[in-house]
Amino acid sequence: PMKQLKAFKFQLKTNEAEAAQLRRFAGCCRLVWNKALAMQKERLDSKQSILNYPKMAAELIKWKYAPETSFLSGAPAQPLQQTLKNLDRALRDAFNKKSPKRFPRFKKKGTGDSFRYPQGFKIDEANSRVFLPKIGWVSYRNSRAIEGTAKNITLSESGGAWFVSIQTEQETEQALHESGSIIGLDMGVAKFATLSDGTVFQPVNSYRKHEKKLKRLQRQLSRKVKFSNNWKKQKGNIQKLHAKIANIRRDYLHKTSTTISKNHAIVVIEDLQVANMSATAKGT
Repeated sequence: PMKQLKAFKFQLKTNEAEAAQLRRFAGCCRLVWNKALAMQKERLDSKQSILNYPKMAAELIKWKYAPETSFLSGAPAQPLQQTLKNLDRALRDAFNKKSPKRFPRFKKKGTGDSFRYPQGFKIDEANSRVFLPKIGWVSYRNSRAIEGTAKNITLSESGGAWFVSIQTEQETEQALHESGSIIGLDMGVAKFATLSDGTVFQPVNSYRKHEKKLKRLQRQLSRKVKFSNNWKKQKGNIQKLHAKIANIRRDYLHKTSTTISKNHAIVVIEDLQVANMSATAKGT
């Protein structure tokens, strides 16, 4: 047997009060990330070693008692601590000599708002709801059964809606593929993918299909007073359309990859940068 990690993502059925709490907690986690990252950058600039997670956790306690950041004490402790753990790992990955990754960046409001509960949550699958510390029970759209033991949950915002991703762990037997075939896959621009047996997958072009509507919404946004209520509503409509375009593309990718992986045991693909293939000589 082997341990298998799986993620199950559902849309939450939040009311205005619950959505406001989720936004506030995401904002607190974003503040902790930015504040901790700024402190680490200052230490690096002054030729000092970066602080590890235990020392940063001690700083978090100080921030909770500081007058200007005392509101952090109203947020659940687990997501704030998990944010520092994520930053600690990102910094270690950035300084990994064998395979260094990009140095962590500051987070912006409204871009990838999310936070994680490593523990303290509860899942009531029979009634399609999850318990979130300092928020309570929140319903979700139960579209599939959850398999395995829940290890952590992540709350994220996309297109004006909140989603819960439940990561589970379970023991399964080593899977053996029914097919023994090997296939080569060539990625392209005009054609999404071509297999060595002649099968062609055409691109879905979700952006092109919604390009006119997106331009119209963006023109309407440019005529509104910035940060007014109408401007915020229009910006929300644009975000929803972007989320729809991304969902169509993601759905097509999942269906295509599932079709290929179910019919072939081994898939060989070139290590190509599709973005470079589609770039012009001028680099636009």
